[in-house]
Amino acid sequence: MIQRYLIRQARTSKRLHHPLSSCTKQTSTKPSTHSFLQSLASRKYSSDAEINSSARSESNSSDGGRIEGQEEDSVKKELEKRDREIIDLKDRYLRSVADFRNLQDRTKRDIQQAREFAISRFAKDLLESVDNLDRALTTVSAEELDKEDSNKSLKNLYDGLKMTDSIMMKTLKEHGLERFDPSEQGEQFNPNLHEATFQAPVEGKEDGVVFMTQQKGFALNGRVIRAAKVGVVKHS
Repeated sequence: MIQRYLIRQARTSKRLHHPLSSCTKQTSTKPSTHSFLQSLASRKYSSDAEINSSARSESNSSDGGRIEGQEEDSVKKELEKRDREIIDLKDRYLRSVADFRNLQDRTKRDIQQAREFAISRFAKDLLESVDNLDRALTTVSAEELDKEDSNKSLKNLYDGLKMTDSIMMKTLKEHGLERFDPSEQGEQFNPNLHEATFQAPVEGKEDGVVFMTQQKGFALNGRVIRAAKVGVVKHS
């Protein structure tokens, strides 16, 4: 548009400088045209300055937007990094708490087992003495004790041994040591509790039933420290 305007002004200027034109017109037109051209040049300069200023403003705005976008991306990446660190730390914390609780439970069980089975060695050493006391009681039959002419001293000895055995077993039971005789109830053979020393047929009893106890068993707080030696029924 500016170029068209300049071309139109140039044509007008040529007509003004044509030789057929009068001197008066030339004289009166020159100053006006010169002023107009100066004004036009001034406007063009102003327009160019505005265009350059607008371009610089747009460039600065674009650079500012790009910098803001970069800063926003940087902040977003930093937040994502912090979120991952928080998740990782939370996971580690939960694992540490679980490990600590497992350690507490395991330590508690170990302490309980140590307390319950601390006397296991002592109990095993004591079993032979308990067996000897039990054998001494079985050497005297009930028929001999019921006789009117039975030895009074023997009967008193038997009663003393029986009382000693009862008190001893009661004391051992308070500490978790118990004696069991599977033949009293006719229990089924259990390899975890019994040790079969022989097998024999017995009328009126099924196969696998314990019918005789050669040596009584002992358990400490539910754990067998000596299996009972038994005879088991087996019909051929």
